[in-house]
Amino acid sequence: MTSSQPGILVVEDDTNLRLALRDNLENQGGYAVEEATNVREAREHLAKRSFQLVLLDVMLPDGDGYTLCRSLRDEGVTTPVLMLTARTLEDDVVRGFEAGAQDYLGKPYRLRELLARVGALVKRSGGAPTKQVRFAGYKMDLDRRKLESPDGAAVELTRTEFDLLAFLVREKERVLRRDDILDAVWGRDVVVDPHTVDNFVSSLKKKLGWNSASRFAIQTVRGVGYRMEIEAP
Repeated sequence: MTSSQPGILVVEDDTNLRLALRDNLENQGGYAVEEATNVREAREHLAKRSFQLVLLDVMLPDGDGYTLCRSLRDEGVTTPVLMLTARTLEDDVVRGFEAGAQDYLGKPYRLRELLARVGALVKRSGGAPTKQVRFAGYKMDLDRRKLESPDGAAVELTRTEFDLLAFLVREKERVLRRDDILDAVWGRDVVVDPHTVDNFVSSLKKKLGWNSASRFAIQTVRGVGYRMEIEAP
């Protein structure tokens, strides 16, 4: 993705439709496009970089677009969302807007209308959106890779510590195996001792000043891995 091309993430499990969207957006619109086939892949893309727009299918194999959109808004992700779906009843459209989508386009769509709506949303976004995640009083700026404590002080983290924290927060309340954490943070092709995760979790707790009164906890799940627990605001 080049800096001169607005980035669009297409989240669509239908292969033919996804490839057609990519071709049209790249060739007709001049956008830099990345693809995801489900909620998990969409989150992986969104965790790595900012986009000017997300084209989001409502029905996905591992969840639905409404829930994904709402969770992104709750996490402070401001990227505009255009929902694409065959479900165009009034209740479905309203539900999409209530989840935080900026626009809604029914399938089958007309190419000129799609490009016009995409262009309007990208222009309205005013360039790269900021990506901030808030948890337990902390503020994470995913683009600038900065962490701010509840009292406003900067928390200095290494690159790996920051990536680990972002992953734990994103997958909060889920039990994460050490191997899954290694794949997501260090990469599938990197050979690392699984217990390296333990050392980094320990370091994170110290740098975050964790204690029994903290509004979050990185819980050890014996024999498996870890689970991030965060108090509701």
